[in-house]
Amino acid sequence: MVQQVPENITFPNEEEKILQLWKNLDCFRECLKQSKNRPRFNFYDGPPFATGLPHYGHILAGTIKDIVTRFAHQSGFHVDRRFGWDCHGLPVEYEIDKTLGIKGPEDVAKMGIEEYNNQCRGIVMRYSKEWEFSVTRLGRWIDFENDYKTLYPEFMESVWWVFKQLYDKGLVYRGVKVMPFSTACNTPLSNFESHQNYKDVQDPSVTVSFPLDEDASVSLVAWTTTPWTLPSNLALCVNPELQYVKLRDNATGKIYILMESRLIALYKSDSEYEILDRFPGIALKGKKYKPLFEYFIQCKDKGAFAVVVDSYVKEEEGTGVVHQAPYFGADDYRVCMDFNIIQKDSVPICPVDASGCFTAEVTDFAGQYVKDADKNIIKVLKEKGRLVHSSSFKHSYPFCWRSDTPLIYKAVPSWFVRVEHMVEKLLENNAQCYWVPDFVREKRFGNWLKDARDWAISRNRYWGTPIPLWVSDDFEEVVCIGSMAELEELSGVKVTDLHRESIDHLTIPSRCGKGLLHRVPEVFDCWFESGSMPYAQVHYPFENKKELEDAFPADFIAEGIDQTRGWFYTLLVLSTALFGRPPFKNVIVNGLVLASDGQKMSKRKKNYPDPMSIVNSYGADALRLYLINSPVVRAENLRFKEEGVRDILKDVFLPWYNAYRFLVQNVQILQHQVWTLEVI
Repeated sequence: MVQQVPENITFPNEEEKILQLWKNLDCFRECLKQSKNRPRFNFYDGPPFATGLPHYGHILAGTIKDIVTRFAHQSGFHVDRRFGWDCHGLPVEYEIDKTLGIKGPEDVAKMGIEEYNNQCRGIVMRYSKEWEFSVTRLGRWIDFENDYKTLYPEFMESVWWVFKQLYDKGLVYRGVKVMPFSTACNTPLSNFESHQNYKDVQDPSVTVSFPLDEDASVSLVAWTTTPWTLPSNLALCVNPELQYVKLRDNATGKIYILMESRLIALYKSDSEYEILDRFPGIALKGKKYKPLFEYFIQCKDKGAFAVVVDSYVKEEEGTGVVHQAPYFGADDYRVCMDFNIIQKDSVPICPVDASGCFTAEVTDFAGQYVKDADKNIIKVLKEKGRLVHSSSFKHSYPFCWRSDTPLIYKAVPSWFVRVEHMVEKLLENNAQCYWVPDFVREKRFGNWLKDARDWAISRNRYWGTPIPLWVSDDFEEVVCIGSMAELEELSGVKVTDLHRESIDHLTIPSRCGKGLLHRVPEVFDCWFESGSMPYAQVHYPFENKKELEDAFPADFIAEGIDQTRGWFYTLLVLSTALFGRPPFKNVIVNGLVLASDGQKMSKRKKNYPDPMSIVNSYGADALRLYLINSPVVRAENLRFKEEGVRDILKDVFLPWYNAYRFLVQNVQILQHQVWTLEVI
C-alpha cells in the first residue's frame, strides 16, 4: 500500500532523516566499494583553511563539486572524493600573531621557532569538526577520513620533489626584485597574491619641484601619491619621445618643466602660465638636479639625481616627470638599473644583514612610514619651498589578502620560479581545458597568463614547508634536496618531520671546500603547496606512481573566479613546468557570493545571515538549489538574499510536494476502489 503523505512538511527535518539513513547504511562508502572496478573519474578538491568557518563561497563550490561527482558516479564511473586541508602559511600565522601580540621576527626569536610552530599547529584544525558537520549537513558526499593535509610529512616531501625537479631544470633562481610586501605579515607576496584584494583608497597627492643644478631658477616638477618614498628618490624619469615645455607660472613667477599634455595637472587655464620653450623629453636626459634630501648624496657620483628616460612614463596622469625610488617601485628599479644608478641585485638605500636579508629595523621602518610619514614629509616639503601643489587622490590600491592592510612595494631578496619563458606553453595548455563559462579561459585567465611574471615562491616566515636549499655563506654553492632520504644521506641525520624546527639546524658538508652548508631561512609560499596538491596528496613519486600517472590530469575541478589568480594558476604553472601538460581537463568557475547590498560579506559588518541558520530554517536543498540556479554558476556575482532561498520553498519544493501528495491521494483512492471491487 502507498503510505499516506502528511499535509504539512518541514523540509530541514526530512533532510535530517535522510542524512541519518545514509549514515546508518554507510551509503557513501558502499557506493565507492560497488564502483571500485569501474573506469575512473578523477577529481581534485582544492584545500581550504580550517582556521575559519565555511562561508557561502565554500558552500557554492562544494555544491557544484557534489553535483558533478555524483553525476559521474551515476554515469558509471568510480569517483574518489578526498577532502583536503591547507594547513600552512599566512592565514595561520596571522591568527597566531594577533593572539600572541607578535609584532615581528624579534618576538618569534624570543619565543623560538619550535614553540611558534607548535602554536600554529595547535590551531590549524580549529574548526575541522564544524567543517565536517556543515559539509555533511549540506548533503555533500566527501571523504574526510582519507583526507590530505599540507602539513603531513609525506605531502611536504612531495613538495620538495616538485621543487627539486624545477631546480634541476634551471627554473629556480635567487634575485632582488621590487615586490609587493605585507608590512603586517612581514613578508613579500607574489604578484598574483597582490591582485587578490584591491580597494579604492584616498591617498595624498603632491607635486614637488626639483631645481636643476645648471640653473636653480628652473625646476622639473614631479607628481606622486606616495610622499613617504621621496626620501629615497634617486632620479627623475621622462618619456624621451613626448613633448615637454618650460613655462613661467604667472602667479609665482617660478619656472617649471613638465609634459605639455599634462599642463592640466597644474593649471585650469592657459592664462595661468607663459610657455618659454618646447622640446622632446630626450633633451632632458642627463640633466642634474638638487636632491630633496641629503640621505644618499654619496650616490650622486654614481649617476644619481639626474634625469633618465623611459617609455613607461605616460601622458594619462601626473606631470610627465616621474620620481624614481628604486627601492619602492618595479619600474623605478628597472630604469635606475638600466642607467647604472644602482647595480643588479643591489639597492644602496636599504641596509642588509649578513645573510642578505633586510633587517627587522628596515621592515618596521617601512611599515611605520606608510602609516605616519606622509604628513611629515609634506610639512618638510613646504618648509623647504619644494611643494608646488598638494591634494588627495582616489585610486585603486592593493591590500594584503590576509591582513587586509595596504601593501607597499620594495626591493626584497627572494627565490623565484621562472615563468615568463613558458607563457606560450601555458596558453597552449590552457587552450586544451574546457572552461565553464568559456569566456574565463580566453579573457580573465588567458589575459592573466599572457602577462605572467616569474613567481616569487619564498616567504620570510616560519610555519610552512621549508625551501630545501642548503647554501654556502657566499651562495656560490647550492644543494637542492628532493627527499627525506637524500637529506639523511647528505646530513647524516634521520628526519621524520620537515618543519623548520626539525631541520634548520642540519648542515651538509661542502663539496667545494666551503665548510658547512646551511639551509636558507625561507619557507614556501602556501600557493606552491596547493599547486603541488595533485602529486603531494598521494605522496608521488615515492608512492602511487602508476596510479597518479594513469589518472593525470584531473577530469574535473571547480572553484571561485578568484582562483584564476590562485589555485588554477599555480596548478597550471607547476604541471606545465613538470610535465608540459595541463593539470585538469574540465573546470567550472563560479562567481562571488556577495551581501544583499552588493558589498563583500563581512563578519564585522554582519551583513549576511549565518549559513547554518538558513539551512535550519529552509533546508540544505533549498539553499543548494538557490545557489545552483543563479548566475553565480556562470562566474557572475550573486547578491545573496534570504528571501531567494525562501522562494525556492514556496515556488518549487512546496508545489512539487503538493503535486506528489495529490498523486498519492489519488493512488490511494484507486487502491481503495480496487480493493472494494475485489471484496464484492
